[in-house]
Amino acid sequence: MKPYRILCVCLGNICRSPTAEEVLRSIMYQHHLNVVIDSAGTSNYHPNASPDSRSQAHAKRRGYDLSQLKARQIQIKDWYYFDLILAMDLNNLEHLKQLQQKAILSAQQPQTVATLALMTEHDASQQKQPIADPYYGGKDGFEQVLNQCESASHAWATYFKQQHIG
Repeated sequence: MKPYRILCVCLGNICRSPTAEEVLRSIMYQHHLNVVIDSAGTSNYHPNASPDSRSQAHAKRRGYDLSQLKARQIQIKDWYYFDLILAMDLNNLEHLKQLQQKAILSAQQPQTVATLALMTEHDASQQKQPIADPYYGGKDGFEQVLNQCESASHAWATYFKQQHIG
């Protein structure tokens, strides 16, 4: 059985989406779900860069290792490879909706284009709230991102189990 594939997306792919990738991967593993996870940015600000050192440090304190991840920009082909694309905030969600439409228009089979949702879509404690961007803030912002990603990831795991995904 092929794994369910998820792509986490923020603006630059150095803070929120790599954190979401690793947290989601860890929680899916804990729930024994067959899921492959990656991350990307809507921009190409940091091609092939490692996640922000502050993201890495805060994640490491919670047992998540972001050190092997590298930033990249989302591409049209991602819409055909992944089953679900998770936006970290509403601005990226809007940008991704436009990309999704381009993918649908160029797809030979539009039903093969990934589904799009907000990271917090199924999390009752923060439903449809953005994952806060910590880049220009202090250390509390990186902790908030981890809290939000952990909560949202548990909600996705519950949803996947209910839907018999993964």
